[in-house]
Formats: sequence, structure tokens, C-alpha cells
Amino acid sequence: MDESPLGRDTPQVSARAKVLGRAVYAGDVKLPGMLHGAVLRSPYPHARILRIETASARALPGVRAVLTGADAPEALWGVHHKERAILAKGVVRFCGEEVAAVAATSEAVARDALDLIEVEYEELPPLLTPEQALAEGAPGVHPGRDNVAHEIRFERGDVERAFADAHLVHEAEYRTHAQYPGYLEPMATVAAPGADGRLQVWTSTQSVFLARARIAAALQRPPSSVRVMQAVTGGGFGGKIVEDDNQLVAALLALATGRPLRLVNSRLEDFLAACSSLPERIQLRLGMTRDGLIVAKDVRIVADCGAYCGLTPEVLHVSAMRSDNMHRLANVRSHATLVYTHTPPHGAFRGFGGTQMLFALNSHVDTMAQALGLDPVDVHRRNAIRAGETSVHGWQIGSTGLAECLDQCTGAIGWAAKRARGPGQGRKRRGVGIAAAMHVSGNRTIGNWDGSTVVVRIHEDGRAVVQSGECDMGQGATTMLAQVVAHELGLPLAHVHVAPPDSDHSPFAIGSLASRVTMAAGNAAILAARAARDKLFALASTLLDAPPDALVIADGAVAVRARPEHRRSVAELAREHIWRHGGEGILVSATWDPPTQMFDKATLMGNIAPAYSFAAQAVEVEVDTETGQVRLVDSFVSDDCGKALNPLAVHGQSNGAAVQAVGWTLYESLQLDGGRIVNGNFADYTMPTVDAVPTMRSGIVESNDPSGPYGAKGASETAILPGAPAIANAIAHAVGVRLTELPITPEKLLAALRAHREAQHA
Repeated sequence: MDESPLGRDTPQVSARAKVLGRAVYAGDVKLPGMLHGAVLRSPYPHARILRIETASARALPGVRAVLTGADAPEALWGVHHKERAILAKGVVRFCGEEVAAVAATSEAVARDALDLIEVEYEELPPLLTPEQALAEGAPGVHPGRDNVAHEIRFERGDVERAFADAHLVHEAEYRTHAQYPGYLEPMATVAAPGADGRLQVWTSTQSVFLARARIAAALQRPPSSVRVMQAVTGGGFGGKIVEDDNQLVAALLALATGRPLRLVNSRLEDFLAACSSLPERIQLRLGMTRDGLIVAKDVRIVADCGAYCGLTPEVLHVSAMRSDNMHRLANVRSHATLVYTHTPPHGAFRGFGGTQMLFALNSHVDTMAQALGLDPVDVHRRNAIRAGETSVHGWQIGSTGLAECLDQCTGAIGWAAKRARGPGQGRKRRGVGIAAAMHVSGNRTIGNWDGSTVVVRIHEDGRAVVQSGECDMGQGATTMLAQVVAHELGLPLAHVHVAPPDSDHSPFAIGSLASRVTMAAGNAAILAARAARDKLFALASTLLDAPPDALVIADGAVAVRARPEHRRSVAELAREHIWRHGGEGILVSATWDPPTQMFDKATLMGNIAPAYSFAAQAVEVEVDTETGQVRLVDSFVSDDCGKALNPLAVHGQSNGAAVQAVGWTLYESLQLDGGRIVNGNFADYTMPTVDAVPTMRSGIVESNDPSGPYGAKGASETAILPGAPAIANAIAHAVGVRLTELPITPEKLLAALRAHREAQHA
């Protein structure tokens, strides 16, 4: 091996299998005697189930089971609240909720059986907006409680006095909407009862252990009786953490029939069943000094979680609090309310609540900078928290490259010259905008552990196998782990295999969320690989007659540093480690848990992450003032990832995140009519295609975090956060109007331009 794979552009180790069609996704798993499942979903947003007749469906040749809520366990499931049944019991609360499920010898037969199930509903009045749900006298979406699913209140410092002392106070309302995850692979599960009575599950997931816990609890089984194996996962973006019902229905059907069963969502079903991002209405008030220092912040958020809250209470915490930590802020107040409605549930999405609040905050900063005659870049610099400082919520900042991100973006896009030209006068006008963001690299909020365990085994041929429960959903976790172990053991990358997560064989792991895998699993992999290396060195020290500190490992061999011709291959040492008196194979395990603090739910304080990532994005847009069409002309996103272990992967993640932000800002919007999704397919749900975006550009800032593996931090989420406000700010620069509601459509823009002209002539 000529050099370490770390810091080099490295194609994903799974790329060849995917390109050649050899990767096995959950929907590709085939088992002897396998049945196929299908789900009957509610056509109403709110209705009482009066009667379900399944006899005709059961009689259809090929049907092996038809299940309803009466056939499911009594236990309810959910993340924050246990409130959802595997199959609806007595009442449906959103259009698309699972009412009945069929197992048959083919998918076609299963779907034919759905048509034979007769359900008699009594339609009930739906609550379709938070305003309706919060109205006095509104009935509870869930019996015995009001429609507030979660509420957050806090105040730090003296907010009112700070506002009174501010030179400029600005208040505005912002509205954000739901975005479908848009992954290529819809949710899929194969479940099979084993001969030993245990349940085996192959599924598309971001966490095999969180999936196992949920399946076991919902089916009222011991967790050890459930084995979850991650199939190759075709994208997750937060939507495959722990909120989808697909796994539970598949498992229920498999147990009912005693046969393996495959359940794959169609794209329409995935739109109905997948949790989209959380829609929020944000009222923001900021106070600034003349030189742009933010001295006071007051936030009021009302968010719509849909019929079941899932992970949205945690998402709301991020919206309500995280952006406070980006600034050197002392006076802040927040009141956030999460509301139940009779609409499809919302949940985790890439950026996890940061996108919503950062759209409002960055738009606000841009507006106030203009009012004060300041460059918004200077305002961002003036307020940015610095390395070594502790934020208003107790976050300890070990590293930050935000200033460098701002430099990189502005330089790449030609900010100074383009910003100085001001709004144009022709039909098509160009403008530039910038936004800043921060995110976590880990999150000690699930429980008092945010670590990871990695096992390294060295085989007798000198190759290594890595076992980890952390999931790769396309972001490159497997490649990162292989790079780390190859680097530490001096092996070619091709000689390191990372086994897919399996709850029976992998060490316990939280999974791919909160941009934690590089930080937690990367550090654990370093420790495990070094422990394996120490075993090699201990044996080689005897065989080569040299102390361990005189040895080096490289090119698949251990050698004496001063006498490199004296060497033993890793394969020889691995064999010798076994074939000696008292020998054993080389198998080591190491755990890394960051020195962070458990989130205090009473005070809402605590240094929850070992590191914090930062990003900035600058864009140039062209606005057609006659059609309202916005064209993205140029984009540059800069990602402070601590240290780029794989620059190719970081650029791919950064630009992919930026495109996803473009979609949320300009194109994507789930349309509901009477609580029903009316554009639940890729033909009607508009996503940005290659002709809708320019050549996406990105840069890397390496702030080298003291907690990170080789200085690295998370690099998959932060880059989605600044896109929407950067575009909104660029539009304001181009045409002089501020849009505060997403998505920014031609209709909204034309209406804003018309109102602006009328105000000028009034």
C-alpha cells in the first residue's frame, strides 16, 4: 500500500455492487415459501370503523391471511407517545392509515384481495390545521387529551430589557412546509418466523437496534426474540429511522401465517406512509445593535405533527433551540407548540428541524442587515460563536470553521462585486444571497449513551472484518469504517470488509442519525484497530526480537522500523496467533462514548454533542419578473466537516444536500385536499431535475475538531440547512421583495411583486 486511504477521494466500497445490480435491497430478498403482503389504507382523514368484512378476501385462492386491528396486539407503538396501532382499531386518524393487511402467494393476488375487503366507515369531522385543532372546544385527535402533542418553553437572560436596548427590532412570520424524503428505494421489509420461534427481519433502515426495539415492543415479544438485519438501503434522509409501519405489518403477517413475507411499499403508498418533514409557522423577533450584534431573540413556533407525533417532539426541540447556539447570544426566549391534526404524520428529515428555523433566522439577518446598511456576511461574522466558547444552552464549541466557510462561499461566487450592483431593472434580474448554519455531530438525548462499539477480526489470510451496528444508508459509513481500519492496520482498502448490521451479531449501536456515525463509530474503529494492532505487535515483538515501540505496520506486514527487512506479514502473525499453545484468533472490541452531557429535560441545558458542524452557502439567482420563475444560476456550499476523511464523499453529500434544499425551496410541496395527499407520485410531486440546477459546487473547511476521529465531524446534514434562506435572500436582492413562505412559487413571487409595486405607487 503506497499511502493511507484517509483524506483521499475514495469511491464507496459498495459502489460496484450497486452499479452492477448485485446489491441486495430488502425487496430483493427471496426465501422459500415466501408470501407477499399488501395493505388496505383509510380513504378518510377521520372516521369511525363500524364494520370490516373480510370473508370474500379470505376466500380468494392464494390468500393465506387477512388481518385487521382485532388481530393485532393491544400494545400501541410510537417514539414520544405510545399512541399508534399496527392496524387501526376503531377509528382512523389520517388518510392512508393502515386498516387491514393481506398475505397471499403473489403481490397481485394480495392486491386483488384488498378490493374484496369491505369496510363501513362513519365519517367524522377532521381537524386539518393547527388552528382548527387548537380552537376552543376542538375535540381531541386522541381520546382523553387535548391536541398539544408537545410544548417547549424557556427563557435565558433578560429578553425584554435587551429588546429595549436594541437599536433595531424586527418581527416577521415565516411558514415552512412538508417535504417527502424522496429516497430512490421505498420502504421494504421481509419478515420470517424461524424454526426456533424467533422472528427474522430484513429491512431498509437507519438503525437495526431501534427497529428491533420497536418491533419487539409492538408485537409484545422479548427483544432477543427478534433479529433485524439491514439490507442495502437506498437512501433514508431521516425517514427510515423508526417511524414507518411497514416493518410492523410485515412482521405481523409473517407471524400470523408462519411463513416468510415480503412487504414493499409502492411509491404512492410510500407517499402516504412515510413521514415527511415537519411544517412550521415561525414568529421571529430579533433585536440588533447598530453594528449588527444580535442582543435579543424571541421565537414562537406552531408545528403540525399530523395524526401521530413520532419523532417530531425531538424535531421541534431542534427548531426551537439549535440555532441559538450558532451565535454569541445571551438573551433568548422560545415557546414552541406541536399540534395533532387529522393529516398524515410528519417526522424526521435530513437537518431534523434545523432547516425550518434557519430559513427564518437567516432571512431575518439579511433583512436587518439591509436596514442597518450592513453586509449580511459581516453580521454573520459579528455574531458567530467561536471555538472555546460555551453557548447560551451550554454547548461547548471545540471547533468551528464558519468564518472560513463564509470566506470560501463569498470568494467562489464573487460576492462583493455582485452584491454591490443591487437590484436590476429589466425583466430578468439577478441577485445573490448567503446563509449560515450549524448542526450536531452526535446527540446525547435518547439516553445517557451516545457511543459506538466496533469489533475488528483479523483472519488467517491477513484480511480484516469489521462489525458495527451503525447503518450505511448511502452516506458512506461503511467506506469510512473501512478507511479507518485500513489506515490503522496498514492494509489495502480492499482487504477490509465491513459486515452489514445484524442485531444478532453486530455490537449494539444507535444508528445513522444526528450526523453521529463518523464521530462515534470512527473513534471506536480507531480504538478497535489499534487494539488489534497491539496484539500483532505483541506477537511480532517476540518473533522479531524487538520491543513493540520499535515496530511499524504497513503494506500488510509488521516490520522493525530500523531494520525493515525483518518483517512478518499480517497473515503470518494472524495464523501464528492461533496456532500456538494458548492461542486464539485476533478478535477485539472497542467502545467510544463522548464526554458529553445528558440533555437535562427540566432546564433544557447540556453539552449534548462532542462536536458541532458549520456550513455556509452563497447562491446567485435569476428572477423573471413577468413569469415569476426563479432560476438558480450558481451555488457554492462550504462544509466545515472537521477533517475530510473522504473528500469525494463529502462533496457528494454537500451537493446532494444542497439540491434537496433547492427542491424544498422552489419545487417540492405535498398538496393536501381535505386531508388527502393529491400529488403522491413522482409525476405530480415536482422535484428538481438536472435541468433545474446549475453545476453544483462545494468546498471543504477542515477545522480539525479535538473530539473527532483524526479531527473529523459529521458531513451529511449541515449542508442542507442554508439553502432555502440563501435562495430567498438572493431573490430579495434581485427584485427587492421578501418572501417568507415556502415553497417560493411563481404565483407567490408575482403576487409579492404586484404588492410591492402598488405600495410604491400608493
